[in-house]
Amino acid sequence: MKLKFKKIVQAVVATTMLASAALPLASVSAQDENVLRVQFDVEIASLDPNIATDGTSMEVIASLQEGLVTRDANGDFVGAAAESYETNEEETVYTFKLREDAVWSNGTPVTANDFVFSWQRLADPATAAEYSFILDTAGVVNAAAVTAGEADPSELGVVALDDYTLEVTLNRATPYFLSLMAFTPFFPINQEFFESTDGQFATSVETTISNGAFVLSSYTPAGATTELVKNNDYYDADAISLDGIRFQVIKDSQQAVLAYQTGQLDLTNISGEQVMLFAQDPEFQSVEQGYLWFLSPNAEQEDLANQDFRLALAKAFNRETITENVLKDGSIPATFFIPQGLVDAPDGNDYRDFAGRDLMVTNEEEAKAHLEAAKEALGKDSFVIGLLVEDTEASINVAQSLEAQIETVLEGVDIQIEQTPKKNRLDRMRAGDFDVALTRWGPDYADPSTYLQLLTTDSNYNDARYSNETFDADFVEIQTGELTTDPEGRFAKMAEMEALALSEAAVLPVYQAASAVLKRANVDGIQFYAVGTPRLFKYATKQ
Repeated sequence: MKLKFKKIVQAVVATTMLASAALPLASVSAQDENVLRVQFDVEIASLDPNIATDGTSMEVIASLQEGLVTRDANGDFVGAAAESYETNEEETVYTFKLREDAVWSNGTPVTANDFVFSWQRLADPATAAEYSFILDTAGVVNAAAVTAGEADPSELGVVALDDYTLEVTLNRATPYFLSLMAFTPFFPINQEFFESTDGQFATSVETTISNGAFVLSSYTPAGATTELVKNNDYYDADAISLDGIRFQVIKDSQQAVLAYQTGQLDLTNISGEQVMLFAQDPEFQSVEQGYLWFLSPNAEQEDLANQDFRLALAKAFNRETITENVLKDGSIPATFFIPQGLVDAPDGNDYRDFAGRDLMVTNEEEAKAHLEAAKEALGKDSFVIGLLVEDTEASINVAQSLEAQIETVLEGVDIQIEQTPKKNRLDRMRAGDFDVALTRWGPDYADPSTYLQLLTTDSNYNDARYSNETFDADFVEIQTGELTTDPEGRFAKMAEMEALALSEAAVLPVYQAASAVLKRANVDGIQFYAVGTPRLFKYATKQ
């Protein structure tokens, strides 16, 4: 069947407000009236769509590039580089017809080969892309074999039938496949340009190329300021209102508020006491996010390999104390691993109502009992545990609360906070160089498996080093087994998996984040999402 992209999937949690920029490669000024000034609290980690893993980087990439699918101003998934598509009856073969008026910022046409090259590079073990797993999640044929090094990238189920026709073959029907096509790892990369950068792709203005609404005009890796200008060669340039976007890294909430008050910012995050000060301000708003913040215990560390010790930590701190007294931004206590508002279960209710909410709750007496059991099993009465956190104000404040609560409840446990920039935190977690880390995950697609996959033994993101054969087998069943055609049974199994992981304290949920922001009254059209790229700025306007 041949379909135009018209509301192919409904938006999952959107609040309208967005941003964009303009083309001549002249740097935008903070004083330019039609430039959106946005605050980040962490640095951009990468502008390579195959490599980026964090929401901050993805927000910038999504301003520079787009894939087969994007979201329109109403939040619906619609065609971007692809203007239409066909599927077979089983919905395992997708044939995308690409628009012929889309060009890269160097004037080269955007073709089907750009998608083939990008996807094969994403899957290639030599790339070491942490998001390589997403190809198998999407159901792309041979993705698992290619990422495991058991098949050549050319065997991946994506081919260019001609310059403007892309065929993707899946090993199963994947309900969320089309929405995944708007996710940054699936964006195209022009092979000729990539090879011309001599290994420096997407590390500077000169080595970055765009096919989206904006182009890069100023950027230094891990720098404090990144500037974009409007791409006048973008096929839909007439729909882009902004002349540019300026992203500014300000980690301290008070400094960010000062910059906002002095007219240097149009959009900023705030937290803690700042939320209380501005809660009644007409430019304040709180937006529920899909991010789930949790403690990741390194199960390869001797003390944390003990399940009782992990459970003692999990039950020793009060999550409401953190959300109500520390964050104060609308975040909610997380007594679960899969956030509320992600997706409805087959019975029509939110997954959280279907699976239950109180899977891991505070219980000081039980925490103390687990600690005593751990002391006996490990033959020791005292523990020194490093708590790795990124150096943002909110993370540091949460870590200090966790430290105080855990040390008060658990006699003999000494929590030592280790602050580091986010990129270093991620690198240390991947290397296993930590005891416990305060980290987060945002959903890539609207299905509980986007969280459950983190805890499979071979997951690229299993920083906790959790391993359970039953959990692994169940994950295969919900992704490729008979349960794929049994929605009720599949959701019931996913609820069992979540409960199993938390009963073993594979992770220690802390809170589901909300974003407290100040946004100028003359700014509109920024889009906030709980799934996929957190914020899109393409359709933002500034009066």
